[in-house]
Amino acid sequence: MLLAIDIGNTNIVLGVFEGKTLGRSWRLATMRERTADEMGLLVSELLERAGIRPDAVDGVVMASVVPPLTASVIDMSERYLGARPLNLEPGINTGMPVLYDNPADVGADRIVNSIAAYELYGRSRQTPLIVVDFGTATTFDAVSTAGEYLGGVICPGIQISADALFQRAARLPRIDVRKPPHVVGKTTVSSMQSGLFFGYVGMVEGLVSRIRAELGGEAFCLATGGLAEVIAPETAAIQTVDRDLTLTGLRMVWERNEGVVVGRQ
Repeated sequence: MLLAIDIGNTNIVLGVFEGKTLGRSWRLATMRERTADEMGLLVSELLERAGIRPDAVDGVVMASVVPPLTASVIDMSERYLGARPLNLEPGINTGMPVLYDNPADVGADRIVNSIAAYELYGRSRQTPLIVVDFGTATTFDAVSTAGEYLGGVICPGIQISADALFQRAARLPRIDVRKPPHVVGKTTVSSMQSGLFFGYVGMVEGLVSRIRAELGGEAFCLATGGLAEVIAPETAAIQTVDRDLTLTGLRMVWERNEGVVVGRQ
């Protein structure tokens, strides 16, 4: 069994693979102050409730964009699971050329998304890819037909935009992000929801169109992340949604490094 852990700014997503099959997955709120012991108790309880003994986990692979939690999760893995994790950091073999000016600047989650997207959707189609990840930030990543990470776009996430409206405009309320019944709002709340939701759909369509043009006019676009299943049905710019893309990419990187990584101690 392989435990994959994606540590994001808003959520920590965990998944247990048996071979290539994702058996169970969980989503936790990211709390930067959590200690290794707190993480260990949480992970142990999740595994046990799923009928999985912690000592049945043979290996752990992780990607983190939250430095304060990286050390805690590594410590948790070693002490509670008895496995030294493979942490995706500069120098790890991912099998994907990164054509960024400074490859170390690319978030590990963006790389594993691109790896999984290429193996699942790009290699067989022989077409460039655009991967949209609706997380705390919304990222657009471009992958070449040859499986090279080309670069991308980083935008504020839709919840960040909603929070900014509330914080910077004294008379506007805090709202939940959801699709309103009409584009033209009849109340302040519905008007804000329209601007956030349909404005975001328009941003996605515009950026995907411009990226496609730079990639030669053709690219397969897929989405992942918390709001992917909400935004994707509203636009023809996105062809498919894969909610487990990041966990799958982590598994693939583990497999490419399995021969040089010590799992269970």
